[in-house]
Amino acid sequence: MALVRTVTDAGVTTMTLDSPANRNALSTPLMRELLDALAAALTDTSVRAVVLSHTGPVFCSGADLKETAEARRTGRVPAEMIADVLAALWEFPKPVVARVAGPARAGGLGLIAATDIAVCAREATFAFSEVRLGVIPAVISATVLPRLAPRAAAELYLTGDTFDGVRAAEIGLVTAAVPADELDTVVRRYCDSLVLGGPLALAGTKQLLRRTPGPIRADLAELSARSAGYFRSAEGREGVAAFREKRPAAWVPAAPTAQG
Repeated sequence: MALVRTVTDAGVTTMTLDSPANRNALSTPLMRELLDALAAALTDTSVRAVVLSHTGPVFCSGADLKETAEARRTGRVPAEMIADVLAALWEFPKPVVARVAGPARAGGLGLIAATDIAVCAREATFAFSEVRLGVIPAVISATVLPRLAPRAAAELYLTGDTFDGVRAAEIGLVTAAVPADELDTVVRRYCDSLVLGGPLALAGTKQLLRRTPGPIRADLAELSARSAGYFRSAEGREGVAAFREKRPAAWVPAAPTAQG
């Protein structure tokens, strides 16, 4: 039985965590399936964006603690494999949107922070619960800390307190917190916008968002060269031509399949 289900429509692949019995915990089998799904979406040119969603009331409860307890005696704990998943999401060249309808804890927050855009229900709850288990939020810090306001990170990391979707948006963990009945509409709206961008331009923009600036003049020279390269590219020429001719660019997918 699949723990990660995928479906693609109108250029958007939705990857659904489907292990509600353990609150979509990050078990080794689930993480392997998620990595496989990302690898498949990476090589599929019809996939323009990815939505990370879930079944059941919980988005993700973090590392599988039952498996962790067993693995401490036998080998690699699931928390170590979370690094592979976070790296795959962070480096993924296509836009990734998190759809969070319910609670997320610990490693689940690392997943959310690794996506480009995250939309949650206002009622969803979050917590960095690691310290209350006698461990630290080490691995997820690679994706979480670049998102969070420093004071909020210190407060929530150290206390382990629960906070809601509105606070998650205020501190930068998510992009937007919306009423639960509007969640799918808002996620779809973001996806509709994302697929209008050129595939190479989107990948290049994601690189810009994650780069470390250097001295200003060297930085501007390097960025000017990047910009000129994109304007001269086939994709750039097509985008400019489509804009001038008032037509969709060649990379814009067909409309979504009607839901019956």
